[in-house]
Amino acid sequence: MGERVVDGDWKPTSPSNGERTVVLLGRTGNGKSATGNSILGRKAFKASAGSSGVTKTCEMKTTVLKDGQVVNVIDTPGLFDLSAGSEFVGKEIVKCLGMAKDGIHAFLVVFSVTNRFSQEEETAVHRLPNLFGKNVFDYMIVVFTGGDDLEDHEKTLEDFLGHECPKPLKEILQLCDNRCVLFDNKTKDEAKGTEQVRQLLSLVNSVIVQNGGQPYTDELKVTSLLSG
Repeated sequence: MGERVVDGDWKPTSPSNGERTVVLLGRTGNGKSATGNSILGRKAFKASAGSSGVTKTCEMKTTVLKDGQVVNVIDTPGLFDLSAGSEFVGKEIVKCLGMAKDGIHAFLVVFSVTNRFSQEEETAVHRLPNLFGKNVFDYMIVVFTGGDDLEDHEKTLEDFLGHECPKPLKEILQLCDNRCVLFDNKTKDEAKGTEQVRQLLSLVNSVIVQNGGQPYTDELKVTSLLSG
């Protein structure tokens, strides 16, 4: 996946040219930062396999795809940790929105097919409208990590969603029109890595179309909260 390499501090000179900005959300240990690295094609974010989070504050890294499309990935800390103080969460959301100067094209909520879906995660997802406004689900895509584990057991994402997916998780998928994609963050297969990123960006583009080309912005959040 060497084609998705660019200096992490590089900033695009134009917001056009198909630039996309996505935000990673999810519980520590679900592979959130590793998913960001898969999108970028390099180890830009520190990833941990354990339950202790590495990401301490919002970070944005940028890459350029083969076709010239610019992708900004914002990794977030602890927004799914219900013990995080509201002041901390509020500051991180402000920082996150500040980084996405031209708006956010999709919120990527990361779950793992190998970790039990928890009550805390369910509560955190339903709390998102309080943090970002009621339109947040219009911009949400679910990324399932652990594609390697499913493959080892000769299962597909459809198998997981059909038989092993808990009902609360299915209800969350319905909130975002069942937009979801499976990632294998451990793959060394360049073609496979490129294809899963292509599938994700295809979903991002469908979100953009669904929202009339308007990215999620701070103004949209404020309007949503006031009208709610």
